[in-house]
Amino acid sequence: MTVPWRCCAGQEGIAVILRGNLIWTSPSGGLEVRRRAYLAADGEKVAGVWDALPPEYAGQPVEDWGEAVIIPAFCDLHIHAPQFPNRGVGYGLQLLDWLEGYTFPMEARFGDAGFAEKVWKAFLNRLWAGGTLRFSAFATVHSQATWRLMELAEASGLRGLVGKVNMDRNSPDSLREDTGRSLADTEELVCRAREELKHTGFILTPRFVPSTTERLMDGLGLLGEKYDLPVQSHLAENPSEVAWVRQLHPDVPGYAQVYERHGLLRRGRTIMAHCIYLLPEERALLKEREVTLAHCPASNADLASGIMPLRQYLAEGQRCCVASDVAGGHTAAMNRNAAAAAALSRLRWLDRREESPLTLAEALWLITGGPGSFLGRVGAFEPGYAFDALVIRPVPGDDLTDLSPEERLEQFLYDGDDRSIAARYCAGAPVEKPFSE
Repeated sequence: MTVPWRCCAGQEGIAVILRGNLIWTSPSGGLEVRRRAYLAADGEKVAGVWDALPPEYAGQPVEDWGEAVIIPAFCDLHIHAPQFPNRGVGYGLQLLDWLEGYTFPMEARFGDAGFAEKVWKAFLNRLWAGGTLRFSAFATVHSQATWRLMELAEASGLRGLVGKVNMDRNSPDSLREDTGRSLADTEELVCRAREELKHTGFILTPRFVPSTTERLMDGLGLLGEKYDLPVQSHLAENPSEVAWVRQLHPDVPGYAQVYERHGLLRRGRTIMAHCIYLLPEERALLKEREVTLAHCPASNADLASGIMPLRQYLAEGQRCCVASDVAGGHTAAMNRNAAAAAALSRLRWLDRREESPLTLAEALWLITGGPGSFLGRVGAFEPGYAFDALVIRPVPGDDLTDLSPEERLEQFLYDGDDRSIAARYCAGAPVEKPFSE
């Protein structure tokens, strides 16, 4: 229930006040647990968390969720929207063969506007269902399909970044672009999005170095500088991919340096997915450029790519998050991806006792505040952060034993699904299912 209200500063807003067991990871890294506490919005932002409601909220309706757990909504910074139909398929192959056998044929179909529409709606509905309310997504090379995804994302109540994929070499004929046309189409989408959309932004999206010529990367780097755009791509995911980049660019000391040479490691504005096989010089460069490293544990296991040394990167002070990488990853559910990251961290710990496994606080941070920091002040119940929240409660018949709020959160991360999410809020407003079936 929401009602108009006038906050202390005299500004008109929407009062959303929730009560329940609030859990989030603070920016300092600790797990914050406030039992039966109040969480209030000030417009789109968190106003505060209190054990007793302040006088200025007297008379405002409260949504009391009892013993439910309330956590920040999820963010996914690396997901391929057109690959959504392929999730869980083809994992007997490794990366490059999988791209040729499954990904490229699927993405070629998005020249069909009707097919694209159907997939985009299913994709956004699935994000909503799993509690992912903010995201950064790859579209395809098709400008019309990319624009339609941006329009639908805008209408969905979710907040997202969407990028038209750029690829002009080492690609099937059905997807290989003319370099000039690729850059022109990209710039047109950037300008159109800024003119017509409020909550969906554009992100530069070179697929990866092997599929983009130096001329295309140079052009994208210039667009990034001209329009101050974020960038997303792939880096050091698979040993064969790394070797291929070395063959294509023998004069460059590392994969990451290829992106840097062309202006595509924009400081604090770049997401690089996977980052498993980084050289020390690359790690230093990525840290200096404040690049967000998206760990994709399900994808890396599904395609036998390897395991990111996440604990090492966190210890070095790298900016990290967990992402789904659908359809390299088999599920868009970010709770399951956090659980996969925790599981892989324990497997690494068996052979590397110096690399301690992820804690519950870290697992939660990597799908909320970690990726949220790339998007702004998102992913925590701190004053001034975006008011994004999920209400989690047991599925009827599943509450078979008494668990603490922390234990219920942990159980949800491992075994919860959309049935466990009783309500979703993004930027201070409840979000209903975006599209009918």
